[in-house]
Amino acid sequence: MRIVTLEEHFIAPSLVRRIKPEAITKRGFPPGFGAPLERQLADLDALRIAEMDEAGITVQVLSASGPGADLLDGAEGIAFARDINDILGKTVAAHPDRLAGFAHLPVRSPQAAADELERSVRDLGFCGALINGLTEGRFLDDARFEPILARAEKLDVPIYVHPNLPPPSVREAYYEGLPGDAGFRLSMAAWGWHSEVAIHVLRLVLSGALDRHPRLKVIIGHMGEGLPAMLVRTDKALSGDVSHLTRSVAKTIHDQVWVTTSGLFTWPPLEIALAVFGVDRVLFSIDYPFSSNRQGREYLDGLKLPPADLEKLAHGNADRLLKLQPGGNRK
Repeated sequence: MRIVTLEEHFIAPSLVRRIKPEAITKRGFPPGFGAPLERQLADLDALRIAEMDEAGITVQVLSASGPGADLLDGAEGIAFARDINDILGKTVAAHPDRLAGFAHLPVRSPQAAADELERSVRDLGFCGALINGLTEGRFLDDARFEPILARAEKLDVPIYVHPNLPPPSVREAYYEGLPGDAGFRLSMAAWGWHSEVAIHVLRLVLSGALDRHPRLKVIIGHMGEGLPAMLVRTDKALSGDVSHLTRSVAKTIHDQVWVTTSGLFTWPPLEIALAVFGVDRVLFSIDYPFSSNRQGREYLDGLKLPPADLEKLAHGNADRLLKLQPGGNRK
């Protein structure tokens, strides 16, 4: 069975070294963050393909892991994003039937980011963009990011909203003062990342950003970042605050948001995601190399779903959303 995964990460160590260490640590990354996985993250050829083959993964849609251009101002950030996209573009061109790409954007320069998204889609064949959390403490509903949302809608490509480390004020209030690394872990995969992305999506709804861009497609990972379980309550609690919108919170999310399974390999959260979003809006992903291809594949193989639904989850929904087709050419 064809299997497409779309929250799969890489780094370009030579480019990351351009970023001043103090900018990285100020953002909250500890020294040496990601070092144990650097070999897998940095490999865009033999090792990555071999690990995909071992688990029977047909296509990975790659995105740049942080730290990245969101830490760099002006021309420096623009050049960083362009260079990392060019590296990924060459990789995709070398393995068109196995690898695809999400653009990395210089989000501190929104107009340049919109232009880089268009270049990446039209010239490099990328499937959309992945944006890592907040930029300078601001969510994508901020008016300054309007060019990015408008361009993604115009190009008919999705934006994958991925978590990032919390801003210093949030980190201090919510996560400091705990033993050892517990606060740092809590701010990340243990909880904070997921609640931040859920808030990010809700802000895109409540601000009217998704109403202004009704054809914009948004992807979120980790079984919906808690939204499937909370959407009924959230929709009800906000029902008195949406008179400025054309749709309810739940309706807007159902219309414009897709969910991936990345990093969660148990049945209950998938059951909720399928029940709330429907099988046409859920896409299989692994979160390589932070989660293993083998574990993800074993999970997929163990799902008791009708064959047609399993095919949608494994590749059909991703193929349609990202305009992928066997052989590596976008439709």
